[in-house]
Amino acid sequence: MKSDNNIAAFFALLRAGLWEKKVQLVPFGEIDFSALLDLAEEQSVVGLLAAGIEYVVDKKPQKKDVLQFIGRTVQLEQRNQAMNYFIGVMVEKMREAGIYTLLVKGQGVAQCYERPLWRSCGDVDFFLSDENYEKAKEFLKPLASSVEEEHVREKHLGLSIDPWVVELHGSLYSGLSSRVEKELDDVYLDTFYRGNVRSWMNDKVLVFELAVENGVFYVFTHILQHFYKGGIGLRQICDWCRLLWTYRDKMNVSILERRLCRAGLMSEWKAFGALAIEYLGFPKGSMPLLDVRSKKEDVRWRKKADRIMEFILKSGNMGHKRGSWLMEHDSWLSRQYVVRKAFSMFRRMGDLINHARIFPLDSLRFFPRIMFNGVRSAMKGE
Repeated sequence: MKSDNNIAAFFALLRAGLWEKKVQLVPFGEIDFSALLDLAEEQSVVGLLAAGIEYVVDKKPQKKDVLQFIGRTVQLEQRNQAMNYFIGVMVEKMREAGIYTLLVKGQGVAQCYERPLWRSCGDVDFFLSDENYEKAKEFLKPLASSVEEEHVREKHLGLSIDPWVVELHGSLYSGLSSRVEKELDDVYLDTFYRGNVRSWMNDKVLVFELAVENGVFYVFTHILQHFYKGGIGLRQICDWCRLLWTYRDKMNVSILERRLCRAGLMSEWKAFGALAIEYLGFPKGSMPLLDVRSKKEDVRWRKKADRIMEFILKSGNMGHKRGSWLMEHDSWLSRQYVVRKAFSMFRRMGDLINHARIFPLDSLRFFPRIMFNGVRSAMKGE
């Protein structure tokens, strides 16, 4: 970004769009809306900034700047409508074939927003039991234009069913630690053996999702998975905020607390909670499990939040801002598998060292498995 006032204006508009509240821009002085649009696209929150612009009460943007955001939101609406239709068709086809699936993240979480069609959509993620995972692989492969190599241990398969990327998950593997995996395994059992689910009516098709507490826990572990292993964007954290807010009166916080404690993720929860409050405007009294009892403790979590946000802005959405100059400008090097993996490995080590400033104990706890999985993936040529 060109200046701090642009960053401040970006977060002001993001908060306004996320919570549909009035915002003033005069305090930020001159604003470069092209720079704001670039950052919004980088973080996949263009729709939220567009919504925020509608709530500006003082310094209205110029028409040319507004039109840029309008054009992007029209595209978002069309893409979301098409994706929702695709999900409905696929869920119905699979049911007719005796395959039962849940939708995780993505379009299900989008329904927690005031304007679901203005959320930037990504892949279609289906979560299935062991039996249905195997059946879904065989059913969808003939429909796909391309099929990725399956991650057998993780029970994960990616397919392109034009123009969508569909990911099949037979588990909710995170690659962080055995404690986290054990809790995610219990989410699997709670979903498929105890029948604990919620649903979303996608037009005329009933689409099942994880139960509220399980969904919140999974979305949060997915945030941490990307945070520790490459980079996380603001859209994912906004998803988490909207999910928490929408189900604030229906969520069993005790169940969520037990999951977080058993997984050893309470420090991360409180730090990201402080970030949601300070940067994204999440109502302070409504953030579950963030009971700050002293000014010293409040400062502690806010400092961690600042460091997390510094990393988010530096790395870009899902780490897409992380390419090295050498890799971007030397086409021969960029094609060398070993070189790419070496760059990735060094970057991941650098990230873990950086994260040790924020979460020292967990960075050490997660380090062995993250590095082992990275080496294992490189040896398999993934």
